[in-house]
Amino acid sequence: MFYHESFQTVKGTIQWDHPMYKLYEKAKKQGKWNPADIDFSQDQEDFQRLSDGEKIASLPLVAGFSAGEEAVTLDILPMINAMARQGRLEDTMFLTTFLHDEAKHAEMFSRWQQAVGVGDMDLSVFHNDSYKRIFYEALPESMNRLNTDDSPEAVIRAATVYNMIVEGTLAESGYYAFRQIFKKAGLFPGILQGIDYLNMDEGRHIQFGIYTIQRLVAGNDVHYKVFIDYMDELWEHAFGYVEYLVSLGEQQKRMLASKRMLEVDYDMLKNYAVKQFHIRKKQIDRAKKYDSIDELEKALTEVES
Repeated sequence: MFYHESFQTVKGTIQWDHPMYKLYEKAKKQGKWNPADIDFSQDQEDFQRLSDGEKIASLPLVAGFSAGEEAVTLDILPMINAMARQGRLEDTMFLTTFLHDEAKHAEMFSRWQQAVGVGDMDLSVFHNDSYKRIFYEALPESMNRLNTDDSPEAVIRAATVYNMIVEGTLAESGYYAFRQIFKKAGLFPGILQGIDYLNMDEGRHIQFGIYTIQRLVAGNDVHYKVFIDYMDELWEHAFGYVEYLVSLGEQQKRMLASKRMLEVDYDMLKNYAVKQFHIRKKQIDRAKKYDSIDELEKALTEVES
């Protein structure tokens, strides 16, 4: 049984300069969009004009995002509970907006699927073993561990799979793919508008993950190794999923042999995913120059002010 021993806002105030409170402020200002307000009528027309083969070719990326957004909506609660148990008020305040964001993301993709006529289609056929390892297994496994274990190692692993791999590597690469494929072709303006909203929200989410891991690895080589080892373990599956999407696209292009098929630079997509992975590692590397969390938070506060 968990009991409160005191309350921060009675003994003092919210830490207005705290990095997570500042993210909370950003979320209040930027997170006002409503999936129900997005007009998918042009997307519906665009989808209907595609050939049957082209329709199928457009769905694997949506299948990855739709299930992914549902997964991160369902799996975020243990992190909120862990931060609350630790008395991290500002982190918990921000995470309430985080959960709201993820629910809207899941709603947005489901509305698009219904609008274009694939709402009853089983898109899980596009989830390969690498995708399942991350979203069906590693994500809920690491997040649900926080229900009984909120040690630094457990928090690092949860933030690594959720914020650095799922959001920071795969989702960021997915946004890039959406724009490279559909924006260039002048297709699906509704979902592209939604992608812009998601991208803005996920930027805040990734910042939470970076901060959460940085504060635990600052001055601690053991914790840093936990992060690096888990990133490298998950990368095999993350890149395996990217390669799978690329192979699907290449196969579909050869089979359809249509001039209407979208031109995609698949090497560029793979290279973008690799780049995002290394960016996330470098962002955590920066914490190694600080000997303690106090030094890190002082530096972060100075950057924000």
